[in-house]
Amino acid sequence: MLNKKEIRYCLDEMGRMFPEAHCELNHSNPFELVIAVALSAQCTDALVNKVTKNLFQKYKTPEDYLSVPLEELQNDIRSIGLFRNKAKNIQKLCSMLINEYGGIVPSDRDELTKLPGVGRKTANVVVSVAYGVPAIAVDTHVERVSKRLGFCRWKDSVLEVEKTLMKKVPKEEWSVTHHRMIFFGRYHCKAQNPQCEICPLLELCREGKKRMKGKEK
Repeated sequence: MLNKKEIRYCLDEMGRMFPEAHCELNHSNPFELVIAVALSAQCTDALVNKVTKNLFQKYKTPEDYLSVPLEELQNDIRSIGLFRNKAKNIQKLCSMLINEYGGIVPSDRDELTKLPGVGRKTANVVVSVAYGVPAIAVDTHVERVSKRLGFCRWKDSVLEVEKTLMKKVPKEEWSVTHHRMIFFGRYHCKAQNPQCEICPLLELCREGKKRMKGKEK
């Protein structure tokens, strides 16, 4: 496990490498964001953006999503994985927004997680990006980077990773750190073929050093 000074160095380097890190899901309001993040489960942001380009032109409000048969919505998002279940959850989500929240996406994480298809990660993204509330959303990239570098333990659950990061990262940096770790994991410390040989964090990375030793043999 890295100490406080080492983690600070890692965070600063990620910031140097990806100073413009941001949410790459295209959206123009909190409602579009929650739909986009819900669609992004087990799917790339690039594919979601391709689908939502037309989707957000067709559906502007929760009422719009409920005005069509489920099969039509499924067809609109067919190229996205788990499209049947996601379409069903989107309509349930829209119904709940209308009936319980006046059609407005709540800014409270606990309220957000009550919405169908919205888990803790999605809720953290929405409160952080749409409402400016400090949060760390642990997606596959954040989890991988955290465990490879030794911010947390390999056996930690996603929730334990989030809680560890919340303790080790200053609260005012939670949101920006979330984006920088995603960019670092998406474009540098990739799941397959991470760029260990040019990584400025190699000397601190337990996984990276193992990989480089393996290449030397």
